[in-house]
Amino acid sequence: MPTRIEDLDPVIAQVLEMGRGQPALETLSVADARANMLMRVELLKPFAPHGVETEDLLVATGAGPLPVRVYKPAGVAGPLPVVVWLHGGGWVLGSIETHDNVCRFLSVEGPLLVVSVDYRLAPEAKAPAQVEDTLAALRWAAANAAASGGDPARLIVGGDSAGGNLAALAALAARSSGPKLAGQLLVYPVTDYPADAHASYAENADFGLTRAAMEWFWAHWLADGAGPDASTAPLRAADLSGLPPAYVVTSSHDVLRDEGKAYAGRLAEVGVLAGHDHVEGTIHGFFSMGGLAPVATETCKRAAGWAAHVKAVA
Repeated sequence: MPTRIEDLDPVIAQVLEMGRGQPALETLSVADARANMLMRVELLKPFAPHGVETEDLLVATGAGPLPVRVYKPAGVAGPLPVVVWLHGGGWVLGSIETHDNVCRFLSVEGPLLVVSVDYRLAPEAKAPAQVEDTLAALRWAAANAAASGGDPARLIVGGDSAGGNLAALAALAARSSGPKLAGQLLVYPVTDYPADAHASYAENADFGLTRAAMEWFWAHWLADGAGPDASTAPLRAADLSGLPPAYVVTSSHDVLRDEGKAYAGRLAEVGVLAGHDHVEGTIHGFFSMGGLAPVATETCKRAAGWAAHVKAVA
């Protein structure tokens, strides 16, 4: 049954209405789309929590220096669980700056040590560059987070949207290559290519993110001539057993709703899932609205609380 705007959380509905009339993302240049995203998130900065210490660092990788920002709640004694966070933005948009408020909320509400990763973007860097950067950041955190008050035995990979996709793919890769992960935090993750099998693409076409926009993102991310497969769409992986516990957040009025639910369901089937938080009355991107929309703040608190209590791995 199609979702209705009347069912949206009132604050979320106001945010959605503010964005009406803007050019469709798929009609923009990459540069303009990136500038628009940065401009939108600037409006959220006043709502970010204080009391967080940050440090900008560079991680050495085979592809060059990888910027990361480490967040730690002020005055909180460690060692803290470590969340390596991958920002959303369809692999094309976003940065450490666009998700600064999300990382601050997670850090404070956990409390958690959060490592935000400024991975390479498409189309300048095609898949699998972003997964390679994610794994490099995870290996760095496993080896170095203790110096910042983190507990490497409680290492979690997490992200929202395309970042959730990278987190899921990295968890699949780390299953055999390491490092050992204690959990994966997947917020409305991209797990599959837009397909008619996912009814949410039709039902939620009027709530911000669209099928056309997702196809635009995928076209920029995949190598020329490549199609989606298990290396880019984790829902297509043949075997999800042996993965770390997962906390999956899905949103009712989101085109990605059904593929997120499907991934949570497959994880549960093999005994992996630790929690599935389906949030009614919300749209794609709401997780970034902590401090502005109470439903976003509460969802972030639940996610951070789960991460704060993951079990250490040997």
